Amino acid sequence: MNFTFQTPGKVIFGRDTAGQLPTLVAASGHTPLVVTGATPARHQALLTALRQADLAVTVFPVAGEPAVETAVAGARLAREAGCDVVVGIGGGGALDTAKAVAALATNTADVFTYLEVVGQGRPLTARPLPCIAVPTTAGTGAEATANAVLTVPEARVKVSLRSAMMLPDVALVDPLLSATMPPAVTAATGLDALTQLLESFVSGKANPMTDALCREGLPRAARGLAAAYADGNDLQAREDMALASLLGGMALANAKLGAVHGFAAPIGGLFGAPHGFVCASLLPFVTAANIKALRDRAPEAPALAAYATAARLLTGSPEATPEDAADWLAATCRALQAPSLGNLGVTAADIPLVVEKAAKASSMRGNPVELSSDELAAILTAAIG
Repeated sequence: MNFTFQTPGKVIFGRDTAGQLPTLVAASGHTPLVVTGATPARHQALLTALRQADLAVTVFPVAGEPAVETAVAGARLAREAGCDVVVGIGGGGALDTAKAVAALATNTADVFTYLEVVGQGRPLTARPLPCIAVPTTAGTGAEATANAVLTVPEARVKVSLRSAMMLPDVALVDPLLSATMPPAVTAATGLDALTQLLESFVSGKANPMTDALCREGLPRAARGLAAAYADGNDLQAREDMALASLLGGMALANAKLGAVHGFAAPIGGLFGAPHGFVCASLLPFVTAANIKALRDRAPEAPALAAYATAARLLTGSPEATPEDAADWLAATCRALQAPSLGNLGVTAADIPLVVEKAAKASSMRGNPVELSSDELAAILTAAIG
């Protein structure tokens, strides 16, 4: 047994913990760059609290999922404003931008020096600015990951800026901040959290630490997602999902993901589709294909046993089989009205290009079994609907 486990410097979790933000920021600097979603006014209470603590706040709003140019612009603003700490408040896009900005503010070579897939993938050389991540959705787990997913429009793909130094110094997770999410956003983000927990659990890179996180997170996601979707004011469900998202982020940062996210990167870049719904449209079909491939080619593989355990955790049935996990996922995605890939704009004509790009995605290397091009194409065909 040999593994490494890395996670944020500090994790603060619980209802009403967001009130600690000014103190946490002041411990790291005095001139924070605060990265938010497109509407900073949604976080006016937190921004006001930071200003009342005599902190010189510069706000950097980000619309949607960030492009490489967005991160570069944020880093330039941070340097020009003399910022000494970066705070991300929002969903995965805002948090990924914050981590990228913190890294690029101190690592000033051309951004493609550091980017995976489309760049040189060289390591960061300077420590990023201190970074505090405050999620307001429950899905990406970006508050606990060591990468930032960025869109490269000219290549029509999403890639990562990645370094262990990009793990946030503090992950401040207050479930109450996610209580205002509408049902569709609850579904999209929550299905992403569920996907990340399952892919980390069956990954060929899983280890006892990540397994423990996923064993805790999977049943919380199973019960919390449907409940939060049905009633956004169900605070226990919101708490379950906030914790499931955090645990998924911690797990994926150490165990890798799989084919769902291997597909999601190029599909998101090609079609601009919401990441959570891309994952949802693929998850049941990838799961079924992985289980069949494992039964056919590696019936003794630990991943097949992991799928069986996941099935029991998700369904609550001690007799559940791996195939029951795929059936449960399909039923859950239908109940949450997750769209098909066809609804997201993917057609049969796009399959060869998506397969080609997915094969190069870093997440594909974590899949529990190597899938052939024909198997990958069959998954897409089924997911298009």
